[in-house]
Order: sequence, then structure tokens, then C-alpha cells
Amino acid sequence: MNDILATCAPLAAHPAEFKSRWRYSLAALRSLIALRREQAYFRFELKRMAADNPYLIDDIGLTKEEVEAEIAKLPFWQR
Repeated sequence: MNDILATCAPLAAHPAEFKSRWRYSLAALRSLIALRREQAYFRFELKRMAADNPYLIDDIGLTKEEVEAEIAKLPFWQR
């Protein structure tokens, strides 16, 4: 027989519990996306700084190798 609706019974029993988990995971996803964007922006600015003003790299306390390693983490279309 058809047991498709039987698998939804636990979800219907505790809707608030599953709603809060969904909201938590959505908030975690938003913060993860924001973190990745911030990292990508930092790497892009670091690449621009290394090309335009390489003497500033020493001022922020990074070595040439550290800068190259961070720039290598950019997506291939931004390198």
C-alpha cells in the first residue's frame, strides 16, 4: 500500500521543534555565506594591494609567500 504520508507523521507531531531547527540552520547558512564573502573580499583586496602597492604588504605584517597563498584561494576567474 501507499505509506508516503506515514513518513510525515513525526513532522506533524512536533512542528515547532522542526521549525526552530530550520530557522537555526538558515541562520547558520546565512552567517556562513557572509563569512565566505568577507574572506573573498579580503583576498581580492589583498591581490589588488599586492599589485598596486607591494610595499604595503610588509606594513600589514605579511610575507610575499603568505600573500601568494591567500591569493591562490581565490576562485580561478578572479586570479
